[in-house]
Amino acid sequence: MPDLDPLVPDVPALRSCLDAVGYLADDALATALLLAVRMRQPILLEGEPGVGKTEAARALAAVLDTPLIRLQCYEGLSSAEALYEWNYPRQLLAIRLAESRGEPLRDADLFTEDYLLPRPLLAAICHPGPRPAVLLVDEVDRADDEFEAFLLELLADAAVTIPELGTRTAAVPPVAVLTSNRTRDLHDALKRRCLYHWIDYPDTARVAAIIRRRVPEAAEWLAPRVARAVARLRARQELTKPPGIAEAIDWAGALHTLGLSVLDADAADRTLGAVLKYAEDLEAVRRAGLAELIDAEAGTDA
Repeated sequence: MPDLDPLVPDVPALRSCLDAVGYLADDALATALLLAVRMRQPILLEGEPGVGKTEAARALAAVLDTPLIRLQCYEGLSSAEALYEWNYPRQLLAIRLAESRGEPLRDADLFTEDYLLPRPLLAAICHPGPRPAVLLVDEVDRADDEFEAFLLELLADAAVTIPELGTRTAAVPPVAVLTSNRTRDLHDALKRRCLYHWIDYPDTARVAAIIRRRVPEAAEWLAPRVARAVARLRARQELTKPPGIAEAIDWAGALHTLGLSVLDADAADRTLGAVLKYAEDLEAVRRAGLAELIDAEAGTDA
């Protein structure tokens, strides 16, 4: 098992490394990620959509200088779809080639490593190292109970059995990061297997800092004004989908792309589709008036 201590010796060092790859983490999140790496234990990150759960896994992979292997969950996802599939077109070609040559072909000849197409879970298990891959199981709450039970077993054993080829055990078990938007409650067994951290929506100052990091070419005045406007949008109870950090970044990027020098009601109206993604939300905000979203002094801070 590779020693990752020199890479992430302590929480301040991990925060600094995450910052260097563009992810601003607080002490609590950095501590949770450090424990996941050091203890070789999966971590479950829960929080509202758009608070940076997926980006946390991406940043951790960048810090560890290791591949990020992502499995996007969805309703009806089966273990077979997440593990592997066989290359049926290549198998069919092999059958026809053998027939044309008059050569015998056994089933065992068609179910070998040459015809195996690893999906994310198997790819993470078979990652050769030397550092563990970061396995991101994104939006696990969208999968069903059967897949959740399968995932629990796989995480516990760091191994999987392929009937035609036998058991594959991880030489370097992955750092598993599970994310959930909490659209449903996960089973207690899966939660007990994981470390847990809730990522809350950051305060306005941190959102502004994130915007500056992700849209560095934007004017200095833009980040805090967008952060405050997004905070006001999030305070509205009637919105179907309150904007998250990703939408704040998109909004700042849209305003910069258009070369706007102020964030006033007109600028907000022209770019509102970058931050609100439902027609009902757009209508509600425009009906209430856009002036209340922006600062009293809408001009630049220059």
